[in-house]
Amino acid sequence: MFNFEQFFNNINKKRFVKIYNSIEEFSPEFNVALTLGTFDGVHIGHQSILKQLNQDAKKIGGESVLLTFYPHPRHVLFPDDQKLKLLTTIEERSKMLESYGLKHLIVQEFTPAFSRIKAVNFVRDVLVNKLKVKKLIIGYDHHFGRNREGNFDDLLKLSDLYGYSIEKIEPQRFKDISVSSSKIRKLIVNNKIKEATAYLGHSFCLKGKVVKGKQNGSKIGFPTANIQIENKWKLIPNDGVYAVMVEHNSKKYSAMMNIGYNPTFAAKQRTLEVHILDFNQDIYGEELRVEFVKRIREEKKFHSEQELKDTLKIDENKIRNLLK
Repeated sequence: MFNFEQFFNNINKKRFVKIYNSIEEFSPEFNVALTLGTFDGVHIGHQSILKQLNQDAKKIGGESVLLTFYPHPRHVLFPDDQKLKLLTTIEERSKMLESYGLKHLIVQEFTPAFSRIKAVNFVRDVLVNKLKVKKLIIGYDHHFGRNREGNFDDLLKLSDLYGYSIEKIEPQRFKDISVSSSKIRKLIVNNKIKEATAYLGHSFCLKGKVVKGKQNGSKIGFPTANIQIENKWKLIPNDGVYAVMVEHNSKKYSAMMNIGYNPTFAAKQRTLEVHILDFNQDIYGEELRVEFVKRIREEKKFHSEQELKDTLKIDENKIRNLLK
């Protein structure tokens, strides 16, 4: 089961969203306006749903609720497929959802048994009898139940029987393209950071602890913080040099980041290293949050450390001008 206690301790405790470890923990004493889904990335389409959800919650004198799932259903249904990486961890998602006004977050463990619940049984047993839904808001392409057999039309047909109202939110579009988490993942994989940011409505981020590295950067005047990402499903951008913003202790700094194998130094392990501009602190063991702004260039092997150093100075000037 999803470790709620660990999850709770890992996120900011000064929050207004109440988090439940399972459907069973949720026992509402208010009118429930509910949406459901993985909400990976909390992109502009998700934000539109949340906005409508909060408005409708007020109209029915209730509160907004999101039922989400962990692990991602594809990771459970296709355990041998390691290809799907996620825009956000469940911890990152919870903070973002709170920032868009969500009041209640139910994190339901997704299991093979849960995936086999028939659509009509899911509506009756989960949405109606357990969650007491009064208003249901879903995205335009939402499917649910065994083999994804349920959709908006099924929910609409059952709404009169079970006494809830339902609304479908049409897709948000950017330059005439409908926005989805899968499309954003492809943009990042294709090095289109700026477009991904537009689809998300915020920067693509990653977060991790600073660990000891080879200290090759310090030798050439560009000390770096090596960031360790613990979640194996977190999407990591392609190898290369990036302009980024780094948040440390609630303060943001301009920075340059390298992802890759440091071929000039013949490194064998892929690393994520960030050189924070105008920064000189010992931050080993501390947590950094990195916001991606733009990909500057691909990673390459240089003939000498001096050639690498000269190129890094050029990169730094570009990034300073970009982020100023």
